[in-house]
Parts: sequence; structure tokens; C-alpha cells
Amino acid sequence: MALSSAMVQAQSVPARKGITQRIEVLEQQVSAQSREIEAMRQQVLEQEARYQDLERSVAEAARSAPQPVTAEAAPAGKAPADTGPRPVQVGVAPAVDNQPPAVAPLFDQPGILTQPGHYVLEPSLQYGYSSSNRVALVGYTVIPALLIGLIDVREVKRNTLTAALTGRWGLTRRLEVEMKVPYVYRSDDSISREIFTGSASERAFNSSGRDIGDIEFAARYQLNEPKGNDPYLIGSLRFKTRTGKDPFEVVTDCVTRCLGNTTGTGLPLDLPTGSGFYSLQPSLTWLLPSDPAVFFGGISYTYNFGRSNVSRRVLAGEQEFIGSVKPGDVWGINFGMGLALNDRSSFSVGIDLNSVGRTKQNGVNVPSSVRTQLSSLLLGYSYRYSNRTTLNVTVGAGLTRDTPDLTLSVRLPMSF
Repeated sequence: MALSSAMVQAQSVPARKGITQRIEVLEQQVSAQSREIEAMRQQVLEQEARYQDLERSVAEAARSAPQPVTAEAAPAGKAPADTGPRPVQVGVAPAVDNQPPAVAPLFDQPGILTQPGHYVLEPSLQYGYSSSNRVALVGYTVIPALLIGLIDVREVKRNTLTAALTGRWGLTRRLEVEMKVPYVYRSDDSISREIFTGSASERAFNSSGRDIGDIEFAARYQLNEPKGNDPYLIGSLRFKTRTGKDPFEVVTDCVTRCLGNTTGTGLPLDLPTGSGFYSLQPSLTWLLPSDPAVFFGGISYTYNFGRSNVSRRVLAGEQEFIGSVKPGDVWGINFGMGLALNDRSSFSVGIDLNSVGRTKQNGVNVPSSVRTQLSSLLLGYSYRYSNRTTLNVTVGAGLTRDTPDLTLSVRLPMSF
């Protein structure tokens, strides 16, 4: 028995030593894993600190950077259009943007509004060209095929260049105001044969004018915050002054009361740069995003205020009394589509329609005045040069005889 007990004790000693060694190995492994976990925890803390620093820097950049703004409308402009990336906080869902989408502006009314506390300066240059032919029969008809008298055939070519500076200020997130100061240069060339003279040769009559145009003031307000497939609705109110050179102030080569010239051409010797009438225009613009395109349009009504005791200047400084004059009001509608080509450029196409009412003199429609229909096809291009500057180019082609044959506009809105 003593021998058996000694043998058992001899076998248990190596077993306890093996268990002790395995425990020590496990403890070493646990210690190593603990050190690895601590190192990983330190890395996580450092990454979290870096994320917090990044969040603070992004938030400061978002507060200091202005919202990119386009120019101008459409509809009505005012395309305005910057589609650059917006800063997003790390770990936070992007905020819902309730601003209308930016498109290449075609009309005077821009789509996107100026952010509160910021302003936009927009220098622009617009060129317009139009030509028209007029045939006047001066005499009487004995039979339908025989005219006793003279025929006045006149061709008029008109060039208009308008340089303007527009400023827009954001008052609230949904309200902005605007002021536009234009400077107008006009040049008319008329080719005709003088009536009552029997001349067989054509003569050219040239006239021009340059001066400040009619200053405009406007306010725009975003009426809704659309959800789902609802369109953005923007209401605007525009007031046009008559600071430009009045059509009744320029000297007219009149037909009936000209000393030394019993006929005259009936054309102004110096062209006006303003309409001569105050006007007020309310309008409503809508924009409907449908990725990747944006559909837009608008409707407007322009009320022209009449004037009383109007006289026009004729040769030799005489005044020819006209009476009260009320220009016809204008109904307008426009629509189009904008398409983003990439993150910097966009393209728009649209139609602009306007119906001008008859002019009244002393409460009666002027006999030679008729309702005039104006229609233009517009193509617009926009390129975001930087986060603050966008280049917009618009080309228009007249679709009716009374519409200018060609218009070309270049705008450079700069946000601050």
C-alpha cells in the first residue's frame, strides 16, 4: 500500500505543474488581449475626437458660407443657378432643403431666393434686334385696282443695348427684395420714300438715344414648403418707375404741325429710353423638380397707369396736345424645362407669351391700336464658375412679327 501511494503522489506532481503552466499561459494571453483592447479603446476615443472636430469645422463652414444663388427666373429667371455640394454634418441626416431647385434662368424672375443676411449683385447686358416693314396707302381708291395718291413703304431696323445692375437682398428664408437700374442705348434706322414729294429714291432716317432706363423694384416670397410631388410656389410684385427719357419729351418730326415741313416723317429725332408710364406687375411662379429635370412656369399681369394732360414736343419747340393716354395692360404666361448637365452646368428651354391690350386716348381706343401678341422661344445656359459666381447666357428668337427677332442676354450673379 505504501508503494502505491508514493506512485500516485509522484504522478500528481507533474500534473499540477502542467495545469499551472497552462494557467500562466492563459493569464498571459488574457493580459495581451487586455492590452490590445485598451489600445483599440484609445483608438476609438481618438477617432471620436477627430469626428467631433470635423463636425465643428463643417458646422462653422456651413454658417459662414452663403447659399449659392442663381439669377433670375425665370418666369418669369431670376435662374438663378448654383448646384454645388452642400456641407453635411457627420453622423447627422442631411437637412431638408426647402429652397426651389436651381436652373438656368430664362425670364426676369429667378427661381431660388437669396438667403437671409446675404445679397447678390448681378451685372447684365442685353442686346435686342428687330426689323419691320410698313406699307401706307395715302390717297383714295376709285375702283379696287386703282389707287389715286401715293404709297409709303417703310423699313425699320432697331437695335437696343441695355446694361443693368441688379441687387437682391435676402430678408428672411422665404422673402427677398430686388432693385434694378438699367442704362439703355437705342438706334433706329428707317428706309423709306418721302410721301407727298413724288420722289423715286429712297432715303434713310437715323435716330438714336442713350440715357438711364426705368428703375424697377421687386419683392418675392416663397408661398409654400412642398412635400412629395408638390411644386414650389413663388409670388412676386414688381413696380416699374418712369425714370427713363420720356417718349413725350423727345422731339418728333411730326406730320401736321411742323414749321418749314408740312409733312415730316412722324418719327422721333431722339429716341426715348423709358416707357413714360408707371406699371405694377404681380406674378406667380411655380417649379416642379422631377430628377434630373426641373419643370417651371409662371403667369403675370402688368397694369400700366395712365397719364393726363400729355403733350408731345415737335419741331421748333412747339407742343402738340394729346390729352390722356392709357397704355394697354399685359397678360403674360411662360413655361419651360431645365436640365442639369453636370454639377457645374445646366441647360433650359422655354416659351414666353405676352398679350398687350389696346392703347386708349381720352378714354377711347386709338384707331390704329390693336391687341398685340408677343411670343419668344428662349434657350438658356448656366455655368457655375465658383461657389459665389455663376455665368448665365440666354438666347431668344421671336415667333411673331411684333416680337424682336433676336435677343441675347448675359448675366453674372455674384453672391456675398
